[in-house]
Amino acid sequence: QVQLVESGGGLVQAGGSLRLSCAASGSIFSIDHMGWYRQAPGKQRELVARISSGGSINYADSVKGRFTISRDNAKNTVYLQMNSLKPEDTAVYYCNAAGVRFAGVFGTGSYWGQGTQVTVSS
Repeated sequence: QVQLVESGGGLVQAGGSLRLSCAASGSIFSIDHMGWYRQAPGKQRELVARISSGGSINYADSVKGRFTISRDNAKNTVYLQMNSLKPEDTAVYYCNAAGVRFAGVFGTGSYWGQGTQVTVSS
C-alpha cells in the first residue's frame, strides 16, 4: 500500500554533514507524522526526529542543535539535515510514516522504510 524510499546515507568524517530524504508513495490521502529513527548495532531503535503535518517537531536530545527535520506535505517527503556529525551518530536510519490515511478507507497505518546506513568516522 505504501512504499517509503530513503536516500542520502553514506560515509562521512566527524564534523561533516549528510542529508537524508524519504519519499512516501501510494494512494495516500494524508500522513499525520513523518520521522526518522535509528538503530546502532546492539542497541534498540530510537527516535531521532519527528514532524507532524502541521509542523510540530520533536528531536532526540542527542541531536538537538545539529539535526534539522523538514517536510514537504505535497510530496509526502521528509528530510533530515545532519550537521556536525559524530561517530556516535553511526547507525541505520529508518524513515517512518505514522497516521497514514487513504481516501475512502477508515483507519490509519504506520509504515517503515528499508533503512539507510550512516557511518561517521573519527
